[in-house]
Amino acid sequence: MTIDQHSRDKVDWRVVDEGWGRRAVDFATLSEPGNCREYVAVHQRLGVSEGDRLLDIACGSGLAVELARARGAECAGIDASSRLIAVAVDRNAGADIRVGDMHALPWADASFDVATSFRGIWGTTPSAVDEIYRVLVPGGRLGLTVWGHIKLSPGAWALAPFRMADSSKVQNQAAMQLSRPGAGEEFLARCGFVDIERVDVPFVWEFADPEMFARALASTGPAYEAIQNVGEAAFLEAATHQAREAVRDGLPLRAPLAVVGYLARKAC
Repeated sequence: MTIDQHSRDKVDWRVVDEGWGRRAVDFATLSEPGNCREYVAVHQRLGVSEGDRLLDIACGSGLAVELARARGAECAGIDASSRLIAVAVDRNAGADIRVGDMHALPWADASFDVATSFRGIWGTTPSAVDEIYRVLVPGGRLGLTVWGHIKLSPGAWALAPFRMADSSKVQNQAAMQLSRPGAGEEFLARCGFVDIERVDVPFVWEFADPEMFARALASTGPAYEAIQNVGEAAFLEAATHQAREAVRDGLPLRAPLAVVGYLARKAC
């Protein structure tokens, strides 16, 4: 990592709250529950259980932490959005939940048995994975997820409104992906991880109606980038129109999306 990149990491993390925190309650109650399949699947694969000390990086509003605690883990979490962390703390009384920078984790070396991050770490944030390696015990387990091949997903329509962002931001989102064959494995190996396994992770968004879909989508960070470019009214109108084409009589809107998981272990 270059000094310039490290400087960007240190400066930029606080701006996350602008996009992800502005509608924290909507995100926590309308958007994040759709991630439950992803969270449960990764916890199961990692064998999260009673006695594990688990850290969730980019923990958002804390639902993954809550589900890990239900399995008996002693949990901590960190996120750059103070407003999402307020929800995470409310959901997880007694857990060690902090606002902070994932590139400079505020925990000592070898503090955790398990670390997770659900679509919160990208190929452009290598220092975050270096930090995860540092805070894991030797032999500690890691579970990361990233978006998969969205264009081939049956629910690709659900992410189409994000393309209303400025073209440079859309291109940057694509460039950050770790789902390309071999990319995630190479990335984690460079950081020192071993026993790296790539898995398909179940992920489906479901919504009651197009209006609820648009409101949920608008609570996310990528939507904020689109809203900055076209305005909130235009974004909500486009998202609602997109969802109307997917309405099925007597059934919820359903958007299955490809998510890739990486399981790995810190060398002993």
